[in-house]
Amino acid sequence: MADNATLRQLTGMPDAPSALANSALIMIDLQNTYTQGVLELVGVQPALDAAADLLERARSAGTPIFHIMHDAGVGSPYDISADIGQIVERVAPRGDESVIVKNYPNSFVSTDLDERLRALGMENLLLAGFMTHMCVNSTARGAFSLGYSPTVVASTTATRSLPGAGGVDAGALQAASLASIADLFGVVAPDVAAIPD
Repeated sequence: MADNATLRQLTGMPDAPSALANSALIMIDLQNTYTQGVLELVGVQPALDAAADLLERARSAGTPIFHIMHDAGVGSPYDISADIGQIVERVAPRGDESVIVKNYPNSFVSTDLDERLRALGMENLLLAGFMTHMCVNSTARGAFSLGYSPTVVASTTATRSLPGAGGVDAGALQAASLASIADLFGVVAPDVAAIPD
């Protein structure tokens, strides 16, 4: 039996992660929503630590940074008018870092993210955030479809167990979500150390 290969490998697409020097960093939904209660993610605190490390490296490198927040309205777990919906303090925006509010899993849908990136001449994207199977996956696919080259930093992502179809464990879902991105839609770097300056 032949060894497994990704569609990226079979079609000769690059498999090296993007560098900080020629990328934009997209911080997806790093909100308090995922640190408590029913939506607390498995491994959320280590993922936030890794995201904070990546963010500091990006700031030092002068990398353009975009913070994405999901808003689902007042009273929801994604209520950006309440503490629950705010970005976690240790990865919160500083200075003139852009904040984009979205209402769909794909950060490009009904936002001006694409226009802002094009204005900067950016093609390479570094993605960090939550949830791996939902908004990170959707944004990576959306970026790919728009012609960008996304790199997902796996250690900065996390997800939760799902109840449907007999249940899916968070660890299995995390692995499958990252594998589905790596098959075609983007490079998956294991951790922040794998991202070149």
